[in-house]
Amino acid sequence: MSGAWMGYEIDFLPVGDSNGDAICIRYGSQNEGFHIHVVDAGYSDTGQAVVDHINKYYGFPRFIDHVVVSHADADHATGIKTVLENFEVGCLWMNRPWLYAAEIISDFHGNFTVAGLAATIRDAYPILAELEEYAHERGIPVREAFAGHAIGPFRILAPRRDRYLSLIAQFDRTPTSYAAPIKGPLRKLLETAKALLHFIETWADEKLEENPPPVSASNESCVVQLGLIDGRALLLTADAGPIALTEAADVAEYLNIKQQLDVVQVPHHGSRRNVTPSVLDRWLGRVVAEGESRGYAFCSVGANKPEYPRKRVQNAFLRRGYGVISTRTTWKSSRHGIAARPGSVAVHPEPFVGEYDE
Repeated sequence: MSGAWMGYEIDFLPVGDSNGDAICIRYGSQNEGFHIHVVDAGYSDTGQAVVDHINKYYGFPRFIDHVVVSHADADHATGIKTVLENFEVGCLWMNRPWLYAAEIISDFHGNFTVAGLAATIRDAYPILAELEEYAHERGIPVREAFAGHAIGPFRILAPRRDRYLSLIAQFDRTPTSYAAPIKGPLRKLLETAKALLHFIETWADEKLEENPPPVSASNESCVVQLGLIDGRALLLTADAGPIALTEAADVAEYLNIKQQLDVVQVPHHGSRRNVTPSVLDRWLGRVVAEGESRGYAFCSVGANKPEYPRKRVQNAFLRRGYGVISTRTTWKSSRHGIAARPGSVAVHPEPFVGEYDE
């Protein structure tokens, strides 16, 4: 591993009242310099918070090496433009579904030409389209983010290109396809139309489902990244679901880079549909003795979202040695080989909850 990657600090920023993601990473050393890697930036106001955080804690840099858009959802992508406006950027990594119109046109009804389908899809993604246009104006390279691509010490593990293309027709914003998936508000209504149930868990009795309702195609298209820095492993999951996380494990094993995680992001703010016992066993390891720790799990949670992370998810991570640390109103950080900042305080994971309603 290059000496420039001797240490790291990874900061999970608060995102306001609603859920969203904004992650700042700095890695390197004082002798050889640091690199900055930003993953998502929440809504517009969070974008400014990312800029302010980088300036305050990373020494007012002029240059950011990499900016990654995990997927097109507004609570991840909107604030990215503010980041691009305030720094020179080495590369913007994001997947743009309209680029693949020629390869997916057979999935759609109607009399689309390739150009017409591409334009229709691009119009449906104004945030991504604006980022692309602004990056081109600034001379910032825009690269697709598919499994196998390297971003400094990070490797993209999902999505594979072929699976991403198969998902485009299922995205809520794309035209109706032959597959005719349930899209938009109706899908959300069906997913949330459940009464609260009372649960009792013990350390040995897990309520996390092995076959939960599927997450959206957009979430299963998320960019999953594994960072390997000075022998330590950091897994960034965004809103990935069980399919993407399983694919990511497959790719990591194929590349022979899978190892015990030191830092893991809890997918989709701790949603109970994004992880399963088998997925967590594969990435985190099997259940440990109560009180044993393997690493840290960070969860981006809105200030007004007390129901997140879901208790069964919180318990499931803790069982496997990863206490969940939620952002809510303050940024939370993990570091290795870089001194703690003045004023930093210890953070404490969410507790095991034996009884709850969901």
